[in-house]
Amino acid sequence: MMRVVSLLRVGAKATSTPLNIPASASSSSLNHLLNNYSEFPPRNHLIYNKRSFSTTGKLNILGNSNVEATIPNIGLVKEKLQKIMGLAKGYSPLLPSRGHLAQYLPTQQDELPSRTMQDSFSSTIIPLSTDIDLQEKYSTFLGQVRLGRLMEDMDTFAAWVAHNHIYNPKLPADTPTPYVIVTVLVDQIDFTDVIPKPDADIRLSGHASWVGRSSIETVVWLEQKIHDKWTKITRALFLMAARNPTNSKAAIVNSLVPANEEEQKILEGGESRKRRRQNATAKSLLKVIPDQEEQAVIHDLFLKTLDARDPSFRASHLPPGAIWMKAAQMDNLVFSHPEDRNLHQKVFGGFLMRQAFELSWVCGWVFSKQRPTLMHISDIMFHKSVDVSSLIKMRAQIVYTELHCMQIVVNAEVFDAKTGAVSTTNVFHYTYKINDVAPQVIPKSYHESMLYLDGKRHFQRVMGLK
Repeated sequence: MMRVVSLLRVGAKATSTPLNIPASASSSSLNHLLNNYSEFPPRNHLIYNKRSFSTTGKLNILGNSNVEATIPNIGLVKEKLQKIMGLAKGYSPLLPSRGHLAQYLPTQQDELPSRTMQDSFSSTIIPLSTDIDLQEKYSTFLGQVRLGRLMEDMDTFAAWVAHNHIYNPKLPADTPTPYVIVTVLVDQIDFTDVIPKPDADIRLSGHASWVGRSSIETVVWLEQKIHDKWTKITRALFLMAARNPTNSKAAIVNSLVPANEEEQKILEGGESRKRRRQNATAKSLLKVIPDQEEQAVIHDLFLKTLDARDPSFRASHLPPGAIWMKAAQMDNLVFSHPEDRNLHQKVFGGFLMRQAFELSWVCGWVFSKQRPTLMHISDIMFHKSVDVSSLIKMRAQIVYTELHCMQIVVNAEVFDAKTGAVSTTNVFHYTYKINDVAPQVIPKSYHESMLYLDGKRHFQRVMGLK
């Protein structure tokens, strides 16, 4: 099982922001067509009306269409998470002992009360409209919001939602939680065509959408207040795992029960995604050979590069408008510092997500000669944790193109400066679109051919083509 502690970056200002939350705010039907790409594509009944959720003592958006509520900002959420874990502010290479907290963990799931989706529902604000320092931190050179920063916040918020789901009656008051919440993977992040502004508040909301024995799937969505109306930006699915206090084995969490028919559909969607991931793992190109259709695709690409006048198979050339895959890549080396850590002295997963995204965007820009628009992020895998002070080598590779779209994969590796050894820690998949038809990438080796087929599989899945 792939695991890495990916909770939050420490140290942030905390305030609360009063907001009017319209009860009419709800998700809508979504469309994948490139010419009308303005909403999220529907994914296994994850589209629902947010008015069906309420949280005791936190936020209630039922009934009245204009309920005044005070929502904590993202800085306060980070401080609360730090308090839940029983950790003090400030960096120290030594972590306090947490082994004694294992006594509060259940041995069976039925020892814990069942939870509903409204129990974990929560919202938080990124107060860009009032915090000038945050505006600079979140702004791009184009005057837009850095999506990589939003990914960091989504990762933090997913951990917050997972903690909200967990309720352990055995835990005494004011005792740190015995649970460590880690990010296993990001199943998918879908983007609308709304371009977020760096001077308007952004609201994150989310809840648990599926729960296993020790895993919690959370759905997180972002909206920005534009002309006094909350407008959708993105929606993400995070799979979190609960671990024991020393992060050495799985910890049992509360079961999730649906409160109505709509929530039952959401829960069934989580089961469907679990089966899809299991099926994808079983059919991975790392385990089985490509199917007949995929073999034909690779052979066709091979034939396109042959010189018809040379029967030796030795001569190869690029078809018009194509580029060798090896020429469509970009590298970066990141030196991590304590400010990039989470609460467990590992590199914050959101930091890795931001670095990988920004490298993929630059790679797509250089390759296409246009500024690409992000459509989807899918199957972000966390294979290993990354120690603070690590040298992190990242490589962005364009592996597949079709019409106006590019599929880019980024591999993150920890580089050992002493031995030269490299260990893969993360894999990220991005789908971008550009205005013109993207050049075709051509693999030159069997290894690159497998990258091409894997990229095609990801592209077809996120675009709903297969």
